[in-house]
Amino acid sequence: MDAYDTGSDARHGRGGQEHHAGPGGDTGGPGESVGADEGTGGTGAVPGPSEEAAESAAGFPTEPRTGVAALSPRYQIGAVVALTVVAVAVCAHLGLVFLHLAPSNTLTKQHGAAVDEWVFPEFEQNWKLFAPNPLQQNISVQVRAEVSTADGEIRTTGWYDLSAEDGRAIDGNPVPSHTQQNELRRAWDFFVATHDSEDRPVGLRGTLSESYLRRIAVLRLERNDAAGPGGLVERVQYRSRTTNVEPPPWSGEKVSDRPTVRELPWWTVSGDGAQKEGAA
Repeated sequence: MDAYDTGSDARHGRGGQEHHAGPGGDTGGPGESVGADEGTGGTGAVPGPSEEAAESAAGFPTEPRTGVAALSPRYQIGAVVALTVVAVAVCAHLGLVFLHLAPSNTLTKQHGAAVDEWVFPEFEQNWKLFAPNPLQQNISVQVRAEVSTADGEIRTTGWYDLSAEDGRAIDGNPVPSHTQQNELRRAWDFFVATHDSEDRPVGLRGTLSESYLRRIAVLRLERNDAAGPGGLVERVQYRSRTTNVEPPPWSGEKVSDRPTVRELPWWTVSGDGAQKEGAA
């Protein structure tokens, strides 16, 4: 005969297990768990704990995963491939720029054309700022025009200091445009490098540099309304004024303070800035 505590509302059920009575003295009810030996014949599967629950039970932190670790394996592989491609591209770019700046060597002799094709014109570099003897001259580029007025007369304008105009646009501007900083300066350097001392072009790039300067002149003169109402720019002429930067007093270096002027011949242009054949 089974004995049980008469002072408790718990009683022994099958197999000597205690069952607590629910409300109204019921021992079952909704949500009652069924043992593996009841209702399933001992073959029922009990779901195991989740990975987070297992880590928590083992005393490990259960912080959620972030970044790449939170992605599925397929996207993790894609992220690794993308980062690898970017890293290779950056290394290749830095290597080509290094070869462009490095002294002549075997690689640049064999692959110099490919290096220049990648670097010019977007990634052009030079060492003038950090050279042992940096540029110590101020170069002012000026232009004037010969225009036909609305009443049919021909007049010559005064000199427009294009370098000074760019300087005023840059001075005090925290974010000056690339055009204001480099368009005129690089165009003039391009012209000087591709012309001889008699201002004759050397090769096709010399002719290209002339066309570039002509178009810049016409655009700047139109901006300044040099031709006036109904007028038309017929010809333009450039000149440069170069002065040496005065050395510091302690250097003992002596340089001339007289400016050097280089005046180019007149170039004929059409009304829209396109080059006509020949120059006066």
